[in-house]
Amino acid sequence: LSSSLVSLYSEGELGRVAVRGGVQVALRYEPAAKELHVHVLRCRQLAEARRQRSDPYIKTYLLPDKSSHGKRKTTVRKRSLDPVFNETLKYKLEKTDLQGRTLNLSVWHHDSLGRNLFLGEVEIALGAWDWANTRPEWFDLQPRGHRGDTAGMGGHWWDGGHPMLTPPLPPGAGLPPTGELHIWVKDARSLAPLRRGTVDAFVQCYVLPDDSKASRQKTRVVKRSLNPLFNHTMVYDGFQAKDLAEACAEVTLWHREAFAKRPLGGIRLSLGTGEGSGTRGRGQGWRGGDARRVSAGSSYGLPVPWMDSTAEERGVWGRVLAQPGRWLEALLPLRSD
Repeated sequence: LSSSLVSLYSEGELGRVAVRGGVQVALRYEPAAKELHVHVLRCRQLAEARRQRSDPYIKTYLLPDKSSHGKRKTTVRKRSLDPVFNETLKYKLEKTDLQGRTLNLSVWHHDSLGRNLFLGEVEIALGAWDWANTRPEWFDLQPRGHRGDTAGMGGHWWDGGHPMLTPPLPPGAGLPPTGELHIWVKDARSLAPLRRGTVDAFVQCYVLPDDSKASRQKTRVVKRSLNPLFNHTMVYDGFQAKDLAEACAEVTLWHREAFAKRPLGGIRLSLGTGEGSGTRGRGQGWRGGDARRVSAGSSYGLPVPWMDSTAEERGVWGRVLAQPGRWLEALLPLRSD
């Protein structure tokens, strides 16, 4: 595995389409349940993510909260530029808390390989909303970062989801802005052949400390290749700049067998405080394998086994934090643990 390499990009966005169309939404506050109900009815005349089709879904946040806890999603509607959702997304909060909040509703094309494509967004200043109006209303979709007539955001700076670790938040603007981490796994090279002389490879990623199933993202399996090309983007959102300093992007390579998977190695991108020594057996420290490891470093002040990035891996992660909004390319050797 010493000659095995993985090519990776981070912090960016792949693919854009010209935004068009609209979304129909009804808003209602339920005092008894203390809930905001966002009834998403339909979209019309959406942009084509592929030839004459899109697979759209809708994602919402109550700004300035853009954490994963504040995210709501509809189901995906396949092969439609005029999808009907008829779904209600709910937020638990007091009505007085709606003052200063902005509903951000964005439409996305769902790609089976994880390269979701932005199709447009709407922002509604809830502090100025007429709550006697519960009728469905049509809103024109706007490009990312469009301010339009929704300036009632209390001075909060937000650019619609682009990676944004800067500029600093103005005083009194509420919660800090958050951004997205994009990891483009391009390819792997010079893999060691297995028993049959080849490999059925795929890549798996977690952004630790979140090792839940929701955090796991995978590429497709590339069969019978020692130089597999993945060209797959993994997107993680809801990060603040300080979070990335405590986080670790664990990117691992696996061989897919009939009823199991076999670890081939990986990398850990972090500002790791450990040694990256790989003192345990091959692959035993990777998520999805046997993750029982001794503590190697710390995250948010707690001892953890995965903050063990090598000097080369730490260097890449440091560049990511120092240059938000830019693609940063790295060619890194796989390690066994």
